[in-house]
Amino acid sequence: MAGVIERRSIDVVPDDERHGSAVSQFTLWLSANLQVTAVVTGALAVVFGATAFWALIGLLLGNLAGGAVMALHSAQGPRLGLPQMITSRAQFGVRGAVVPLALVIVMYVGFFASGSVLAGQAVGELTHLGETTGIVLFAAVTAFAAAVGYRLIHLLGKVAGLVCALAFVYLGVRLLERADLGALLHDRGFALPVFLLAVSLSASWQLAFGPYVADYSRYLPRDTSPRATFWWTLGGSVLGAQWSMTFGALAAAAAPGAFVGHEVGYLVGLGGTGLIASFLYFVIALGKLTINILNTYGGFMSLVTSVSGFRGQRTLSARGRSAYLAGIMVAGTAVALWGRDSFLTSFKDFLLFLLTFFTPWSAINLVDYYLISKERYDVPALSDPAGRYGAWNVRALSVYIVGVLAQLPFLATAFYTGPLVAPLGGADVSWLIGLAVPAVLYWFAARHDTARLADPQPGQGQQAPPGSGG
Repeated sequence: MAGVIERRSIDVVPDDERHGSAVSQFTLWLSANLQVTAVVTGALAVVFGATAFWALIGLLLGNLAGGAVMALHSAQGPRLGLPQMITSRAQFGVRGAVVPLALVIVMYVGFFASGSVLAGQAVGELTHLGETTGIVLFAAVTAFAAAVGYRLIHLLGKVAGLVCALAFVYLGVRLLERADLGALLHDRGFALPVFLLAVSLSASWQLAFGPYVADYSRYLPRDTSPRATFWWTLGGSVLGAQWSMTFGALAAAAAPGAFVGHEVGYLVGLGGTGLIASFLYFVIALGKLTINILNTYGGFMSLVTSVSGFRGQRTLSARGRSAYLAGIMVAGTAVALWGRDSFLTSFKDFLLFLLTFFTPWSAINLVDYYLISKERYDVPALSDPAGRYGAWNVRALSVYIVGVLAQLPFLATAFYTGPLVAPLGGADVSWLIGLAVPAVLYWFAARHDTARLADPQPGQGQQAPPGSGG
């Protein structure tokens, strides 16, 4: 068991502990997306007014655009051997990185909660113990698996990917037996605002993986091809998400009254009764277990990164690891129990609101890594507030804040609508602004920062030069 339980947290993974191939990213991200919350996300595009035909096109465009961004983050993992968010210290400073990190932690808790609501329904039905007990049991199993760590996460991804794929093929066949696909896709009425909402929903789904995607590629050998990591990650994530979201959009179009608000019950009822129903409840719980472990593990990494920026801590004891994970589990479970009755609307607003804060972070991180630093970071300096990256990078934090604020005029949520939404016909294009504005501003602000960009001296942890990994 000692060889199975992970010892690393935010410290660099040594070359002699690296293993696996880039194909592992495909199975992990396929399984992470073949699950009921992605189904709900696809359904939302239809629930809020898009026809099934244009919803599917919009969801595909969003998955491809957001998936490309998250896959670029994934390619950082093998080169650096570090969790995703600790690399933010190179842009924002060792302590300044706590600003986006705090928002990332909120995201993980929110996704943990939303996943627990749907999985809790399935576990409650499967065990006949009720939804509340199901949520609590599911949360406990999630925390345990996250504590075991990286190897178990990838193993579960392989198993869940196969099981959930078979289940979704079966459910797809059953759906098409009940609904006329031609009739569902016959209405080609186009409305730009709801089409862009579909794009934003799937793009935000993919972009939300960005803050932790490299956590699951950092054990790959350093010479793993960045291109292979990118394409296997993109392929698994886009295929899994589009598959689930297509099912959700078609189900919402075929039976809006039966599906909306009763997603788990509809899926199981579509499949059948008896053993088949029990199997489908298990599949729903298994699919949610995979993604909720990622959220818990990512939240743990982000929380440790935040605290260590002020404490100078690089390693973590088993007891400390358990304490961090327990805190995330308790917070996520409490939110799940509190918000389960208004899940569907709250989840849509939650996704779009998160997008406001994570697109600027993604833009800054990717511009810095690929264009400014040329894939080279001084790893020891990432833990030293007095080092080349400093404690607080006011320039990068200012760009980040501008990137968030620049989106507000274009943002459309239940609690805030920007002044430029109405002239655009109600369309929400804030995520495009959130990628473009900070990317350009950061490139101009950071490209001449010679002290931060100077090559690390020998022995300071210089990473492999671009292209050396194939």
